[in-house]
Amino acid sequence: MGARGEAWRRRGGVALGVAGLVVPLTLTVGAVPAQAATACTARTGPYQKQAERFLGRPVDGRQSTADCEAIRSFQGAHGITPTAGYAGPITWRTMNTILRQRAAGKTPNKAGRCPVDKGRVACVDLTRQLSWIQDGSKLVYGPVPVRTGRDGAETRTGAKKIYHRNIKHWSTIYKVWMPYSQFFDGGQAFHATTKSMYDPPGSGGCVNMRPTDAKAYWKLLRNGDDVHVHGRKPGT
Repeated sequence: MGARGEAWRRRGGVALGVAGLVVPLTLTVGAVPAQAATACTARTGPYQKQAERFLGRPVDGRQSTADCEAIRSFQGAHGITPTAGYAGPITWRTMNTILRQRAAGKTPNKAGRCPVDKGRVACVDLTRQLSWIQDGSKLVYGPVPVRTGRDGAETRTGAKKIYHRNIKHWSTIYKVWMPYSQFFDGGQAFHATTKSMYDPPGSGGCVNMRPTDAKAYWKLLRNGDDVHVHGRKPGT
């Protein structure tokens, strides 16, 4: 992972204004990948009404062909399998997380869970699967959606500090590249991934980010900067 000896330093002040990258209010529902294509189910799921409401469908609690196609498209966009259009618990959990992210708006620390007395700090809210950078009480970047550790490999909570950065880290465990890696707790780091931020079941403990967001974090943070992880990821 590299030496821990990179000089500790903290930058004062705010380098950038609030980024216009609050969790998108529009839903990404691309075509279901061919390899994941499954026949649409006629079964009504336990979260049918919730899924219909989320997707802007008529809310009658009864599965229709159009309902199924809309649910299936959502599942395909976010790596939920099988992509059969069934409104089950994982599909609804993902939709509910997105709703909670939207509700955060530009005040993700409204509840005060991330400390405001540390200057520059990268906050990670596992419950809402959100991250942002703040300087005192001023929002510097985000909030943006993240993908944290799966059940059994949870991203650890508490106060941390970035101790090692590698713009093109190679994981010897997972045999994948981890661009813009910033390690803050053992092998756990912020880094870019091309997967959907809602792709279940989650990471191996790292805080996965969209490439644009990981690059912005790389520019804004330095070794020694604080990281604060709180909450509990749904499903863990």
